[in-house]
Amino acid sequence: MVLNVEQLEKQYHEYRNPVAKINREVKNGNIFPLTKGLYETENNTDRLLLAQSLYGPSYVSFDYVLCLNGFMVDGLQDVVTCATFRKRKSKVFRNTFGTFIYRDVPSKAFPYGVKYFESGQYSILMATKEKAFCDKLYISTPVRSMKDFKELLFEDLRIYEDCFEYLNLNDLLELAPLYHSNNLNLLVKLIKEEKF
Repeated sequence: MVLNVEQLEKQYHEYRNPVAKINREVKNGNIFPLTKGLYETENNTDRLLLAQSLYGPSYVSFDYVLCLNGFMVDGLQDVVTCATFRKRKSKVFRNTFGTFIYRDVPSKAFPYGVKYFESGQYSILMATKEKAFCDKLYISTPVRSMKDFKELLFEDLRIYEDCFEYLNLNDLLELAPLYHSNNLNLLVKLIKEEKF
């Protein structure tokens, strides 16, 4: 269970110095620091369940979702990648449970194409594969031509070429304009021209 300092101090209120007790519990491996002032009480919690607690609002997206759905040749399987908005800079957290990376997407695009899951006392917001694909293209270095865009997709990002067979193209066509990005404009053009 994720608890903040105040909750732990309340839990250890019978001790003369609750903060010292928290520090001893960390040292003894009974609670695990996630970030400043935030702790997890279980050592075997799936890191995916911790993503929204660390930094928000956010949802799991980018490489993590693309790898999970088999769209990338290689990716950051040991890293949870998440989308945020209006944070203006990337954020990285490293703790016992792994590495968590947060990147901004446009505010208009943020709420669409996200699914909600519950697992015990945790909630998970995760991008659909189409949304994760758009998010990844948004944060990728912008390109100008279709030739460069195909190179970006299939060589730089190492997206499998047959991935379009498994994506909902209508969802991509609805999501792409929300980003106001040249990469996403080229995606729309590619879908319309290639008629996958």
